[in-house]
Amino acid sequence: MERVIFYAPLYEHIIDTYTAELYIKGVVNIEKKNQLLRFLPTMFRVRNNIREYVMETYSDVRYTAPDIYDQKLKATVSTSSRFWELDGQLPDYFRINVYAPTLLPNKLLSPLASNARSYYTYHIDSVFGEQHERQYKIRFLPKSESFQLINGYLVVSENVWSVRELFFESRSELMRLRNTIKLGEVGTDNEFLPARYDIQAKFRFLGNVAYANYTALLDYQSITQKASDTPDRRRQPKSKYDLTESYTLRTDTNAYQRDTTYFNRIRPLPLTTYEDSLYHRYFQQTDTTLHPRKPRSKSRQFWGQVGDVLVSRNTLNMAKFGSIRFSPLLNPALVSYSSSRGISYRQDFRYTRIFTGDRVLQIRPRIGYNFKLKEFYWSVNGDFDYWPSKRASLHIDAGNGNRIYSSDVLTAVKDSLDGIFDLSKIHLDYFRDFYLNVRHTWEITNGLTFEAGFSSHRRSEINRSQLVPITPTVPSVDPNTSATRQSDNGEDESTASNGGTEYRLRHVYNSFAPHLKLTWRPGQYYYMDGQRKINLHYKYPGISVDWERGISGIFNSSGTYERLEVDVQYALQLGLMRSLYLRVGGGAFTNQEQMYFVDFANLRRSNLPVGWNDEIGGVFQLLDGVWYNSSRKYLRAHAVYQSPFVLLTRLRKITRYVLSERFYLNGLIMPQLKPYVEIGYGVGTHIFDVGFFVSFANWKYEEVGVKATFELFNK
Repeated sequence: MERVIFYAPLYEHIIDTYTAELYIKGVVNIEKKNQLLRFLPTMFRVRNNIREYVMETYSDVRYTAPDIYDQKLKATVSTSSRFWELDGQLPDYFRINVYAPTLLPNKLLSPLASNARSYYTYHIDSVFGEQHERQYKIRFLPKSESFQLINGYLVVSENVWSVRELFFESRSELMRLRNTIKLGEVGTDNEFLPARYDIQAKFRFLGNVAYANYTALLDYQSITQKASDTPDRRRQPKSKYDLTESYTLRTDTNAYQRDTTYFNRIRPLPLTTYEDSLYHRYFQQTDTTLHPRKPRSKSRQFWGQVGDVLVSRNTLNMAKFGSIRFSPLLNPALVSYSSSRGISYRQDFRYTRIFTGDRVLQIRPRIGYNFKLKEFYWSVNGDFDYWPSKRASLHIDAGNGNRIYSSDVLTAVKDSLDGIFDLSKIHLDYFRDFYLNVRHTWEITNGLTFEAGFSSHRRSEINRSQLVPITPTVPSVDPNTSATRQSDNGEDESTASNGGTEYRLRHVYNSFAPHLKLTWRPGQYYYMDGQRKINLHYKYPGISVDWERGISGIFNSSGTYERLEVDVQYALQLGLMRSLYLRVGGGAFTNQEQMYFVDFANLRRSNLPVGWNDEIGGVFQLLDGVWYNSSRKYLRAHAVYQSPFVLLTRLRKITRYVLSERFYLNGLIMPQLKPYVEIGYGVGTHIFDVGFFVSFANWKYEEVGVKATFELFNK
């Protein structure tokens, strides 16, 4: 094993590119089912009284180092509504590099990893073959139970120490898999590549049980190995960050071949008698000449359509007018919970239209509701990419934001009216916020983006205030009477006078501000999809500078201000399945006149539920919403460490369900908070992610809270 592990990094990167034809055959048996089965968004449509299905696909596959796959489906035929991909995980199991440290992307620690001996034990099962072709069958077992560890065996060839066969068992909350991978023989072109996969899977979910068997064959058309005297393409100046040759990632579903006669000609593996009988029975049952279909009642047809909307992702294609897509209404992944904000739910829609030259128009409405705050949210985001090669786009965003708090306006007004009016009738603590943002972005050079536009807000009182005098010398002012007048900029004001002094109470505050932003992400990797530039990850820390200046008098703007924010983010890979995310930033509001609201671009929280990895932990989980709008300046810092094996390694009954552990450290400094600190610990599983946090304000304990998101079918 020392020799096998020593050679594994060399063999992991020995293949530069390959093209192959991939054939996959699957047989699925629904052993147990109930009504909940149809609510699984990844499950194919199960027909009444039919429990056995056969399905096949034929694809062209292109691989380019490092670990980039482009798969185009050419033909498919099955007795089901679609090919079942085992909760969306199946493609990854057919793209395994047996020499990589992880067998799946950031999952399943390989027994060939450099640190594998810390997690696995090994022993020789058998030795076979001639002396010059001797092979070893080596069994490996995990030292502790975990969804990230596997058990099985591998067969390696002596002298070259390459793998001939790998068998492993893995499991999650929903599935148990047994995967056998056979590689090419020593000395052949595909010696380091899989030639055949055999997968057996058992799927369980709320009383539903399904068994699936898949066989995949790879017929390699071309294989290119990296030569020691040939420079890596990624190191050439013209393609250092351009991965276009590796990324095409486009599949034309209209080009699928579904004709059984065509598939019979290309099928590399004959059907068994049992599989052939499944096809024969299916075609008999769907033959309308033998079994005329009974017309469905309108009621049954209607409720069937309602069921599709509730549990399925739907796309409405409108020919030349684009397409509309919306997520299932009953989707647990759209629900989140936190101790500070309670339960939230959202629903997303998307309209897309593609024009000539790869120009794209997208409109994305979103609605949501927070049950604890009893607030309904909506937003509409529109993007028109008119120059896709330079990422030049026009963006228009509108919606209602979080109910915003302004301690400044409350203090300023109450100080002037205290002792004269009844302050219990003045409600200036929370305002509704309607916003409109218009932005134009343009990537000047790779990684450097310039943004210009403007933002406009209309903030109105949630509870209408009144000026009710404490003494009879001051007349009462009801905002619904004639005493309410228009201010100079057209907004309603409540007014009263006392001894020649006039008091104004504004019910609506408008703002208008030009906006500039510069973002620099050095080492930006990208690829070109036609004329469209698609940005990927970036290599070095990224920085953004955001500036905004409020101007009075435009769109009835009632005041002026200036905002400046700086933000730096960096994701650092520390090794196998371990990472450290760092974020620091700060901002300030200055030159404020009659604009009492502090609304930063970076220091805010979403009013709708988002996934656990949104900003990768760069948010405050327990910070009260009041603080986001209560200070004119701030300084923040975040650190998140993630690893699959830390505290729970030895707790066998717990670690078997854990995918990763996360540690959070969040800090915030404001004039009133010196400092605010959050310390957190999170656990990620296949079904849900949960985090526990404790907060301290001004070095004093504040509270303990929890955040949880439902991640089933979302990983």
